[in-house]
Amino acid sequence: MVGDKWTMQVVKHLGNGTMRFNELRRTIEGISQKMLTTTLRNLERDGFVTRTVYPTIPPRVEYQLTDLGCELLIPIRALSEWVSENRYRIEEARARFDHKHG
Repeated sequence: MVGDKWTMQVVKHLGNGTMRFNELRRTIEGISQKMLTTTLRNLERDGFVTRTVYPTIPPRVEYQLTDLGCELLIPIRALSEWVSENRYRIEEARARFDHKHG
């Protein structure tokens, strides 16, 4: 689960600090409400994220990385950096493949 697209993005964004659900949803382009809910639940279940509910009306819910989640940021940031540095190579490979098989 750790390597899937949405998990990596949620962890990366929570690495900037505590966020509310709708903040995350606005920040992560293309994620649906259902997928964000599922991803956050799985991250909480695995010990990467804590969920805090404040007894206000309406209830305020915040998500934050645990120590384990902060440790996960190290490889996620490294992978993110690698993808950024090699994006053009990946795009070239895709274009060659599509041209050959298209």
